[in-house]
Amino acid sequence: MDQRLHFLTLATPDLDAARAFYRDGLGWTPLIDVPGEIVFFQIAPGLALGLFDAAKFDQDLLRDQSTSGVSGLTLSHNVPTRDEVATTLAALEAAGGTILKPAQDGAFGGIFHGHVADPNGVIWEIAHNPGWRIDDDGSVLFD
Repeated sequence: MDQRLHFLTLATPDLDAARAFYRDGLGWTPLIDVPGEIVFFQIAPGLALGLFDAAKFDQDLLRDQSTSGVSGLTLSHNVPTRDEVATTLAALEAAGGTILKPAQDGAFGGIFHGHVADPNGVIWEIAHNPGWRIDDDGSVLFD
């Protein structure tokens, strides 16, 4: 199997709140939006993030139990400057997110970052790290 993902799909109990957070808070444009079911966002070349209504997610997996929340996972977005960490966190909070960790120096790696949870508990790290960068082709490069 090729070392790549094409879709990252998260079960979400409140699809409308998630849609508003990602569309309005992050400013992302939906790739496909099926109200009451799923919304996809193109997040990188060849990679889409899907937010799937939790009940429909369980139905698709043929599960009797309810899928709730995501744990042990952080979605990260890097910004070019330290100042953009705080302004991005504020925009996400205004779109329904909850600040978990205000913008501050990290404990390791020279990073300046903060964390915000989307309306369904998915944790986002907004970071500025001068020790690595994203190349024009999308490759992550460590300096």
